[in-house]
Amino acid sequence: MKLYSKPGACSTADHIALQWTGQPFEVELLDRETLKSPAFLKINPVGSVPALVDGDFVLTQNAAIMGYIADTHPQAGLAGDGSPRQRAEAARWLSFVNSDLHPAFAPLFAPGKFLADEGQRAALAATAHKRLRGLFEQANAQLADKPWLAGFRSFADPYFYITLRWAAAAKVDLSGLEHLAAYKTRMDADAGVQAVLKAEGLA
Repeated sequence: MKLYSKPGACSTADHIALQWTGQPFEVELLDRETLKSPAFLKINPVGSVPALVDGDFVLTQNAAIMGYIADTHPQAGLAGDGSPRQRAEAARWLSFVNSDLHPAFAPLFAPGKFLADEGQRAALAATAHKRLRGLFEQANAQLADKPWLAGFRSFADPYFYITLRWAAAAKVDLSGLEHLAAYKTRMDADAGVQAVLKAEGLA
């Protein structure tokens, strides 16, 4: 199983999930240029990460890859204890990160896709910060009495952790969200997370 990742991108979450399985895997790190190289475009014609290759099977899209990692490594418990209810709970929070939280960063990462007028971009950024704050408040409430988003360590957690790193870099106001702060501290200290950050040059 081989993962193609770009350091600090959402693909770093898949790298953490693979690390958490405790099983062998390969990772190839890409940059802006190699993402568009002919070799990688044969794997993913869109030229984006993550991409996962398992034998003759090529899979893209973060949520799909997370599910595949969990299902091919059930002993890791990344989708829960095997019950439909726990898998659904893990998928709920993966969907929250993938469908709500991640896209909310887009106006900050690529404002030109939303506004041609640079003079309006400050207002766009302010709106994005407000939306992100609201979404992180939801997650903070979820973590009030749980160590993990789904109540158990799942494939939602690495992805959520990466968005917390993005929030710090983008100076999103997370002040007062003490459960998020405690969660990030736990994730920062996790041996698997530390191994991945070191491997991707993010430590």
